Amino acid sequence: MSRSGDVTRRGGPHASLHAAFQHAPMGMAVTTVDGVLLEVNPALGRLLRRTPDALTGTSLFDLTHPDDRDGAHRSCAALRVHRSSLWRHECRFLRTGGEHVAVQVATSWVDADGGQPAHLVMVIEDIGDRKAVEAGLRHQAVHDPLTGLPNRVLFRDRLQHALDRGHREGTETCVLMIDLDGFKAINDRYGHPVGDRVLAAFAGRLTAALRASDTAARLGGDEFAVICERSAPYDAEALVARLHTLLVEPFDLDGSPVVVRCSIGLGHVDGGTDTSAGVATLIGDADRRMYADKRRSRD
Repeated sequence: MSRSGDVTRRGGPHASLHAAFQHAPMGMAVTTVDGVLLEVNPALGRLLRRTPDALTGTSLFDLTHPDDRDGAHRSCAALRVHRSSLWRHECRFLRTGGEHVAVQVATSWVDADGGQPAHLVMVIEDIGDRKAVEAGLRHQAVHDPLTGLPNRVLFRDRLQHALDRGHREGTETCVLMIDLDGFKAINDRYGHPVGDRVLAAFAGRLTAALRASDTAARLGGDEFAVICERSAPYDAEALVARLHTLLVEPFDLDGSPVVVRCSIGLGHVDGGTDTSAGVATLIGDADRRMYADKRRSRD
């Protein structure tokens, strides 16, 4: 087949089809069964920031993000088996300069006819906005909206992964459970909006005390936690000391100094420990030590 345009430019209904192809608001292409572009409409050229002529003769696999090429090859192979099916898959196409765009590709197989070999007709839709919304929703589902820290769900998931890695690598894992002392009194005296500001400010100081390998989370209310991977207890205790030092300076809320203290409990798992019940056990140990620390502070 030379070009699909050789068919669509003969006049009559074929000319109308070619006009629809050229003026479609969505990217469209005709390719060989191996994914080589035979004809490209202007909308696809605009999407990829190249001229249709520059795209013609290019393999779609060369335009596909390297991380997505295996999936694109699998989709193409499946289409050859299910030739009558409309096949959809999502991937990222490369634009000029290395930028990429998320797309959904809907492909139909067209059998050989009238001397024309079999070919593919594709509709390529820009789904970048949809992907951004989906990513935002996923982030909101596992992060605390006030502090931006991971929430309880993500904390438990990351802790399980940390324990699994520690089991494989024979490294230690520590967890700190943190509770703000007297936070209810702050809420009662200043109101919940100020209390929220205190929580956000505390999260900032907590994050400043962490190493790159540590993970902080807000579990709810005034309860926070930290995962310390590949860490012996003395490493976690050094983090506790840094945090207490950072809390010496009061928080300045519109000129009013607010002093915040916290109670911290440390849980520890040796490297190579079976992780089947590790998350609940480790959190429980750290919680008990945190409440013991709180009782000592009160006494």
